[in-house]
Amino acid sequence: MKNETLILVDNFDNALGEIEKMEAHKLGVLHRAFSVFILNSKNELLLQKRNIEKYHSGGLWTNTCCGHPRPDETVENAAFRRLFEEMGFDCSLKKHFDFIYKADFDNGLTEHEFDHVFIGYFDGIPLPNPIEVEDWKFVNYDWLINDVAMFPERYTIWFRICLEKLVENEIITTQLPTI
Repeated sequence: MKNETLILVDNFDNALGEIEKMEAHKLGVLHRAFSVFILNSKNELLLQKRNIEKYHSGGLWTNTCCGHPRPDETVENAAFRRLFEEMGFDCSLKKHFDFIYKADFDNGLTEHEFDHVFIGYFDGIPLPNPIEVEDWKFVNYDWLINDVAMFPERYTIWFRICLEKLVENEIITTQLPTI
């Protein structure tokens, strides 16, 4: 993992400073992040399986992409950048909500993120970066809800939390959400 600088934030997403990425995850400090969910015209969600070599949650299924904005970019620009870097395409994105979560991992690292959630649409074939993504698939919403309930260990913690919030807010349903 290359050195990357994250933005430290308070519970209202006000910037407090900067910190090196691995240090942030060792200390478990709250930092700015984003999650992108891409749907196709069949209302299927594009999932990625994280590369097994990722510093945490490797080999797990998750949302289309996620990441951290750099100190000199907006969250929205960072979401566009990472979507292209991880999945090899771009599309319109709309922010729907944000939330804070904290999760400890077996390797001693902690994610503590103020996560901004974006949704977009794409009907093409992704060209994922193999350093980031081991596999990908479009999945039916009903199948996904059942699979996450039966096999939560197959999915990243932030994806499971975010998926619950998408359901609670009726953003992803059997109807296409508005973007």
